[in-house]
Amino acid sequence: MDVITILAQAVETAGQGQQPPQPAEEAAEAIVPIDLIWEHIISLNLVEALAFMSFGAVCLFYGWRIFKILVTISFGLIGLLAGIQLNRLLIGGNAIWLGVIFMVALAFLSVPLMRWAVCVLGAMAGGVLTSGIWYASPLAEQYIWAGALIGVVAGGMISFIIFKYAVILFTSLAGSSLIVMAILAIMYQYLGAAEQAEQLVFTHKWSMPVMLVIPMAVGILLQNKFIKGTKNWNI
Repeated sequence: MDVITILAQAVETAGQGQQPPQPAEEAAEAIVPIDLIWEHIISLNLVEALAFMSFGAVCLFYGWRIFKILVTISFGLIGLLAGIQLNRLLIGGNAIWLGVIFMVALAFLSVPLMRWAVCVLGAMAGGVLTSGIWYASPLAEQYIWAGALIGVVAGGMISFIIFKYAVILFTSLAGSSLIVMAILAIMYQYLGAAEQAEQLVFTHKWSMPVMLVIPMAVGILLQNKFIKGTKNWNI
């Protein structure tokens, strides 16, 4: 084997072993889990999507009437997810017994601590809202936690100062999220607009925050109007 052949093979081997640098978009995917959100959306069948849309409309317009049930359900789901993750870290496997324990515990605790639970959900809703605005803007995605932190602080302060606005905030956001997920699922699977729906989610970064904010704003305005027309509304 001559020298030229050896050098050619060495260059080829080095080229194969060298990893190309990751683009900024791929790095951003690890920060904002758009792929995971999209997988959940396209996994919905028609019945589930219609159920999401119906329940989302109830939360969006009349969440203030059923907010105690929504708070209990929300904390139960938070406990379930936290327990499952903790079970995987401590024990391993896919057993959900620890998740069930956490779900029941947090659901029961949220009832006597309803005001504090609403404040927590209001802070979380503020964090989701401001992080969505950060994601839609041309700001660096690796610092999206800063936008979320601003929303958490603002939402928590609003929740402590004016309780009813915390209720309106998290119920409107929950209802808007369910409706948007249902609409995208129906577009993807049943309206022949799969490519358009996927482009909205992955190509136009502003689309998801805008789709969430518009119904949410409508829900906030209507719920505020409904609460003002109700006598002696309290927790």
